[in-house]
Amino acid sequence: MLDLLTHTLRAHAGRPAVLGATRTGATRVKATYGDLADLADRYAAALHARGVGPGGTVGVAVRPGPRALAVLLAVHRLGARAAVLDPGAGPDVLRARLALARPHLVLADATAQAVAGWARPLARRAQLALPDLAELGPVVTVGRRLPGCAPALEGGVRAGVLPRPVDEDADAVIVFTSGTTSRPRAVVHTRSSLAAGMTTVAGLVRPRADRPVLGGTFFVLVPSLASGAPVALPARSPRVLARQLRELSPQATYLTPPQLRSALAHGARFTGRVWTGSAPASAGLLTRVKEAGAAEAWGVYALTELFPAAAVEQAHKAAHTGGGDLVGAPLPGVSAKVDVGGELLLSGPATRDRCLGEEPDPWVATGDRARLEEGRIVLEGRTKDMVLRRAENIYPGLYEPALHVPGVELALLVGVPAEDGDERLVAVVQPSRGADRAALRAALAGPLRRMGSARPDAVLLAEVPLSGRSRKPDRLATARLAARCLAKAEGGRR
Repeated sequence: MLDLLTHTLRAHAGRPAVLGATRTGATRVKATYGDLADLADRYAAALHARGVGPGGTVGVAVRPGPRALAVLLAVHRLGARAAVLDPGAGPDVLRARLALARPHLVLADATAQAVAGWARPLARRAQLALPDLAELGPVVTVGRRLPGCAPALEGGVRAGVLPRPVDEDADAVIVFTSGTTSRPRAVVHTRSSLAAGMTTVAGLVRPRADRPVLGGTFFVLVPSLASGAPVALPARSPRVLARQLRELSPQATYLTPPQLRSALAHGARFTGRVWTGSAPASAGLLTRVKEAGAAEAWGVYALTELFPAAAVEQAHKAAHTGGGDLVGAPLPGVSAKVDVGGELLLSGPATRDRCLGEEPDPWVATGDRARLEEGRIVLEGRTKDMVLRRAENIYPGLYEPALHVPGVELALLVGVPAEDGDERLVAVVQPSRGADRAALRAALAGPLRRMGSARPDAVLLAEVPLSGRSRKPDRLATARLAARCLAKAEGGRR
């Protein structure tokens, strides 16, 4: 797929490739196909001149967009691997992660260096933090260089002949996942597993040339551009995003559930097929997307270790009446099974090769409890999210979908420690904007009754905390919120 993209960039040099949006939602071209090809060639020549080649590791702290894509294409051409840096992880975690990856060079744009330097106080408010990047390895600047930045990647490097593209399988990218500062965890994808994942995405989305696709992830950019379709990066402002959708009328859209909820709250209308993932997407959310104009609304089940794994369209998800969260049938090439403990295991050509420092393993332990129902995967919660109440194991994911009645934005079941060592089960329900709270509590009565022995001890109407780049519901923070609310309510009754 990356080789096909490289060919397509040259074949259609004048065609718009990456699009942005003005504050009014109007489209502007950030890069043409030719611009991307030239950037990738220049970066590859500069990296080669700095000694980067097969087996090398390059740290990448570059904002999503044309430069980030060109960097990844350049690293791929040289047969090296990219270690992706996440500013939201915190400096201590990043130090530990990069100590594990040991990059030969760190590529950073001016924004990343500002976050790690003079703009650290401002960035901290946005929950972004990087250590001094020089601690992680030699640093060079990609893109515009501001005062105080490291030397430019192409600065002082003589132009030379590009090496022949590497075409053998090897490590391609390192993506850091969960773990601690003492034991960081990093997923290693090879060139072949990346290619398999992007081929699956292309078959799923079926992008057509010339009509725009809206989405900002690597797995959206590469298959779409390789198919000849320009890609619009989603505006950060929900209001501008709604205008951008109206202006573009994209053939396909990929947004995370929080982005969808924010866009819908600002009156967004959709066209074509809409895809969402990176966080749970309820049948209610997918229904709202279709009601807002989408021809199809799909939830994608994916992991860092295997992207994508399964997908389900709104009509099938809404028709599911059993317990748990239906995420669809495994996509072509993906095998699924459930172990004796109820944990879902997945395998396939797009599976990561291994975790850094570990031996290869063809099966991914997802950490999700699940059952296979007529060939479809139904999630029943995270294995580690179990709540133990009165000697009974309760898996929140089995019951949470039932709480998504009309008027509910998000809903989590969390355990709050009780004085006797037991746990209380609390439902934290986030109402949709403008929802009538009395009517919402009445609508929840039926689903709560049907939960039987898993019925929560308390129901709180509150905003569910989010975390991470994908803005997933944060269970730990939600449990702390529930504990504070219960303590306050009990204190008021004394």
